[in-house]
Amino acid sequence: MHYSFSISWTEKTKEIVKALEFGHICLERIACVESKGTKTRRVIARIHTLGKVMQLGMQEKPFYVIELITEHFGRQSPEDQTKTIIHELLHIPHGFGGGFRHHNPYVNKKTVEIEFKRLQNTAFEF
Repeated sequence: MHYSFSISWTEKTKEIVKALEFGHICLERIACVESKGTKTRRVIARIHTLGKVMQLGMQEKPFYVIELITEHFGRQSPEDQTKTIIHELLHIPHGFGGGFRHHNPYVNKKTVEIEFKRLQNTAFEF
């Protein structure tokens, strides 16, 4: 696997956060990386954070990284890429404490579609 920091996707993700008014997400503590060389067939993107014990040991606040798997994410349309980013952002809990929200009942296709439609009603450009 090869990872590289993505300035463009980090900025676009921050724009999505602002447009959707996800005020619980600290913009300074979120980033996107692109990965290449995965053997996974189904995963398009993943969200990562340090475990709470590591955060405590390092005396760091939570930081979330969205990994965009180039082989799959790059083939998506701009709209589907945006939906993928929204999906990963929905995993971040309102407490922004370093944990994750599970897929059911909150992070699912229906919720992603609702947020995507809200995004379409803003000045956000895909």
